[in-house]
Amino acid sequence: MKSLDISEVVQSAGVPASTLRFYEEKGLIASIGRQGLRRQFNSNVLERLALISMGRAAGLSLDDIAAMFGPDGQPSIDRKLLATRADELEKAVRRLSVMRDALRHAAGCSAPSHMECPTFRRILRAAESGAFAEQRIKKGLR
Repeated sequence: MKSLDISEVVQSAGVPASTLRFYEEKGLIASIGRQGLRRQFNSNVLERLALISMGRAAGLSLDDIAAMFGPDGQPSIDRKLLATRADELEKAVRRLSVMRDALRHAAGCSAPSHMECPTFRRILRAAESGAFAEQRIKKGLR
């Protein structure tokens, strides 16, 4: 397997050297040695960094990601954790969609005052109740 210099990993993965050193301290990646003062990595580190990047983009902690690598370094992905995180993301998407729709309505509302607009008033009541996303689903606010 080809080894990569830390600068090659930085360039290929688009990850700063400081992040690579941090990941190495956390046990997420491991260098295979040094050439002078420069760390060397197996080329499979790029695939591992891609998995870490995907996990981070999904909102997983580095500890969650570290737990997804078996003792042999191969991925051992926790499907239940991924399903839970996907459910959380789905809720966030719904919440953000509601907010987007409310903002678009407020921006384009033709009422003389937003306080005179029945839809805007429903949006306000939903926000006051603390259940903005649930209110949108129940009442069909747009």
